[in-house]
Amino acid sequence: MSSLFTWLGGVFDKIAASFQFDFVVYAMIVGVLIALCSSLFGVTLVLKRFSFIGDGLSHVAFGAITIATVLKLSNNMLLTLPVTVICAVLLLRTGANAKIKGDASIAMISVGALGVGYLIMNVATPTSGRSNLAGDVCSTLFGSTSILTLKKTDVWLSVGLSAAVIIVFILFYNRLFSVTFDEAFARASGLHAGLYNLIIAVIIAVIIVLAMNLVGSLLISALVIFPAISAMRVFKSFRSVIICSAVFSVVCTALGIIISVVGSTPVGSTIVAVDIVGFAVFTLIGKLRRA
Repeated sequence: MSSLFTWLGGVFDKIAASFQFDFVVYAMIVGVLIALCSSLFGVTLVLKRFSFIGDGLSHVAFGAITIATVLKLSNNMLLTLPVTVICAVLLLRTGANAKIKGDASIAMISVGALGVGYLIMNVATPTSGRSNLAGDVCSTLFGSTSILTLKKTDVWLSVGLSAAVIIVFILFYNRLFSVTFDEAFARASGLHAGLYNLIIAVIIAVIIVLAMNLVGSLLISALVIFPAISAMRVFKSFRSVIICSAVFSVVCTALGIIISVVGSTPVGSTIVAVDIVGFAVFTLIGKLRRA
């Protein structure tokens, strides 16, 4: 027993020591904000059966990042954010087309952007620098340690965009609720459902761009899906699911970052692993409540 307490004391000392570094504090701030934003709108996307829009837009963001890298832009978000927002709007419009359904349009954009992005990165990279190409691609796709190399300007930009997302969610909560559960009734009652669907798409695009540094483009959907479906295992009302999803996402992300710093594991993959464990726990709780 004493050895266990000694081990736990060493772990807590290591955690406390790690938070003396600015990059760990920056990672925690940005990670918690991204987790909160993604969980709020993740519930809406899951209920509308459009959760994989995050996957498609994340691949679009990957393609935009490669172009920004080739153009040697000092801040790739200047290109990545507007391109991803434009594609979110196009995806919404295309998904409403009877000839190209939502899932097909997401698959088209997802695979196309990922393939073209990697092609551009490979063609534009000199032969002498291609030894680092695999590492760059891995970092972009899986997040790697990019969340631990944030600058103060990146943190403030994330804080500003996250605050805007949260404010929009609070202001339009009732309208988003109506569009989520019964869009036909919302249109019949005079609500401009198309406008609020557009707002959802644009905000998801912003969240995707912010989350690229946290978990990478391939793992972004985990931040959107796991908190929502985990909360739905225990709660049934929309407000309860939203609150539980937000708490679940923030706690799992913070825990994942701490484990990553202490254990020297990839940040994005660690967060997803913690989300999976949390989902299993909530599934068990839900079964026990029903029993």
